[in-house]
Order: sequence, then C-alpha cells, then structure tokens
Amino acid sequence: MTNSQPEPVRIVLIEDNPEYRRAIAMAMERQQGLELVGKFGSAEQALGELQKREAGVTVDIVLMDLGLPKMQGCEAIQWIRKYIPDTHILVLTQSDKEADVVQAIREGAVGYLLKSASMEEIAQAIHIVMDGGAPIDSKIARYLLDQIQQEVPVSKQDSELTKRELQVLQHMSKGLARKEIAEALGIAENTVVTHIRHIYEKLQVPNAPAAISTAYQTGILTLGAGGQDKPEE
Repeated sequence: MTNSQPEPVRIVLIEDNPEYRRAIAMAMERQQGLELVGKFGSAEQALGELQKREAGVTVDIVLMDLGLPKMQGCEAIQWIRKYIPDTHILVLTQSDKEADVVQAIREGAVGYLLKSASMEEIAQAIHIVMDGGAPIDSKIARYLLDQIQQEVPVSKQDSELTKRELQVLQHMSKGLARKEIAEALGIAENTVVTHIRHIYEKLQVPNAPAAISTAYQTGILTLGAGGQDKPEE
C-alpha cells in the first residue's frame, strides 16, 4: 500500500534581479508542497520556454515581477494568459504605484504582493491562489478600498446575477476561498466554481479582485452591507 501524496504546486519565477531570484528559489526549495519548475530573468525568456513545454506539463502559478527589462510585467501577463490560460499569475514586485496595481489586476493577475513579503507570506499566498482566493498585500488592499470608497457609482447596473451568485460574490468580497464559500452556503465546491465563472462572465472581468471592484463601483455590492440573504432551497 503506497501513501498518496498531493501533487506539489508547480511554479515558474520571472525575476530580473539575480540575487533576489536566487534567494526566492532557495527559500522555495525549503517549502513543502511547492516545486519551482523554472526561473527566468526576463518575460521573453520565460514565454519562449513555456511555449515549448510538452503537452500535459502544467504550470500552476507564474510568480512574477512587474519591473522587467524590455517586455514589462503587465504586457507579459497578457501573453501568459493567451498561451497558458489555465495558469494563475501572482505579482511579486517592489511597485506599489496605483497604476501598476490596477493594470496588473485588469490584465488578469489574481494576486499582488510586495517584495517586503516574507517567504512564508509568499508561500501562503500561493496556496490561497490554488484554493481559489486572491491574496493582496495589505497596503495595496487599503489603496483599493480607498479608491472604491471615493468613487460614486455612475449607475446601479442590472448585473443579472442570480440570488445565489450574489451570495457567492458577497463571500468573495470577504476574502473567502471556494471551499469556505461552499461550506458557508451548504453547497458543493464545484457548484461554487460554476457560480464564480458565471459572475466573471456577467461582469466581464478576468478574476476575483476585478469582480469585487466592479461590483462595488456599480453598486451591486455596497460598503458596510453585511446582510445575508437566506440560501435558496
């Protein structure tokens, strides 16, 4: 009888600073459940190698800087989403510029960390992403919340979200992962995944941070609204 070990999270690192790249690679080797399958100093090099990978060889997460030489990080996010759309993109950068944060999320990044994060925090963020969450550095989250509070919705759009989809979206806005949402609503995790996909389609967004931001900006969700509808029968 053999012990069934869960598959490690397969990660590609894109970081142009060789010292920081080595430090992250060495630290990642000591983290259980993580496997660094590639590290590159530029987006062009990474994209070239990723496109050559054999069919069936998956990359779960691309952990990448934004301030890269030649092709910048936000442009690289577009290409990664085009060529390996099932891969999650987690930004790890020094930039806390508002424009960079917003653009990276709009292009499809599912999380945004600053390089001040510890390896334990980076590893935790990776697992949060794999569980369906969207980790955001606390400083960045504060900025996004301030932006939402300052913006007056131009119209309360008819989102066409069902009652259940709205409940799922409310839980997403609290930072709950798919499994936690399923437990809170008493439904299967696969059902939650389906609802999230429909939410993205209806709001025309690529990820959870964008869905939450759009929902607040359009008035679908309101700050301070903690009420919960009763689950559908």
